[in-house]
Amino acid sequence: MTDVLIVGAGLAGLSCACEMVGKGLSCLVLEASDEVGGRARSDKVDGFILDRGFQVLLTAYPEAERLLDYQALQLARFEPGALVRFDGRFHRVTDPWRRPSGALGSFLSPVATVADKLRLARLRSRLVHTAPQDPLADETSTIEFLRDWGFSPRIIERFFRPFIGGIFLERELQTSSRMFEFVFRMFSLGDAALPSGGMGAIAQQLVRRLAEPAVRLRHRVVKVAPQAVTLASGEEIPARAVVVATDQTAAAHLLPELKTSGWQGTTCFYFAAKKAPVSQPMLVLNGEGRGPINNLCVPSVVSPSYAPSGTHLVSATVIGDHGQSPDGLLGEVRDQLTEWFGTDVHGWRHLRTYWIPDALPSQPPASGGVTRKEKCVSPGVYVCGDHCDTASINGALASGRGVAKAILESFGGKAT
Repeated sequence: MTDVLIVGAGLAGLSCACEMVGKGLSCLVLEASDEVGGRARSDKVDGFILDRGFQVLLTAYPEAERLLDYQALQLARFEPGALVRFDGRFHRVTDPWRRPSGALGSFLSPVATVADKLRLARLRSRLVHTAPQDPLADETSTIEFLRDWGFSPRIIERFFRPFIGGIFLERELQTSSRMFEFVFRMFSLGDAALPSGGMGAIAQQLVRRLAEPAVRLRHRVVKVAPQAVTLASGEEIPARAVVVATDQTAAAHLLPELKTSGWQGTTCFYFAAKKAPVSQPMLVLNGEGRGPINNLCVPSVVSPSYAPSGTHLVSATVIGDHGQSPDGLLGEVRDQLTEWFGTDVHGWRHLRTYWIPDALPSQPPASGGVTRKEKCVSPGVYVCGDHCDTASINGALASGRGVAKAILESFGGKAT
């Protein structure tokens, strides 16, 4: 009998499996789709690497630092800062603590008031020098947290709403302030980066640590019991423990007693361009508050592996529900890109659109923000995923390891 069956080969399930195998236990991962990675997958289209929705790896994530081999992933890093679009032009904002040469330009930037910049410096210092388990204030929404800190409408609308809203996939900034503190701390301590093989390379690296055949693809689980699962084929597979490591919707289908928090959605448009519209490895933010695009980047400027030689890959992200189909939205996206970058956009070739309504678990204040919620649903049945922790790559990895530790202890072992 297998020691542990894991339902779902996303980052949480693979993290759990790596921990189990590292402790000498037998483990089998059952994945319904044709590939590992869950929502962190990449496709290859005409020589381009297309992540399924714009994503980045924050190098300061403690679980990622612990589990992943950054050198093997060949990480390419974004410049710390952003190009903010407002008043018809782009304004460069850099992190003056990590790019001192850009300090004067950032200080003079009209993206924020002088008072905002001083508050930003104080907030960064507090977060960097405060333990993650010690929040700066009582939990509230992110927007209320920013207002309580005294940030002006100017910096909230031009910077925080597109930047943090692009991370939370909701511009209203109703996500827990605990999540904001965590994310802002991670950006302050490390880089945003892309693996040379795309974000899907993270899951592929984890799979290589597992003994063959530890992962079975196209194996859909339809029923979970304390010591067994049943596949769509009718086959029943026994195990000492079962871990449901799917997304929250699939987990609630298998375990109806689970509560879900809802989803934030996104639509990502990819284009092939002969010339990069932005020559710097920086994120472009829509600080004007109009038009469908929230943020844009050129992944091939960050990591040339994302596009064939002589071409560039452009990624434009729309967040939320705009009341029309992705195909209908494409025309509006092109119009806004043309307004930003001129008639060169007419020559861009549309590669693919990813409409992802279930992109990120919602984390309103009532969710507890970064509160760890590893769950033993019933004796021998466990749940993990980014919906059980911070809705992030780090949260998925941490949740998987936390459940592995709980299982090891139930087996009489002890995780280090």
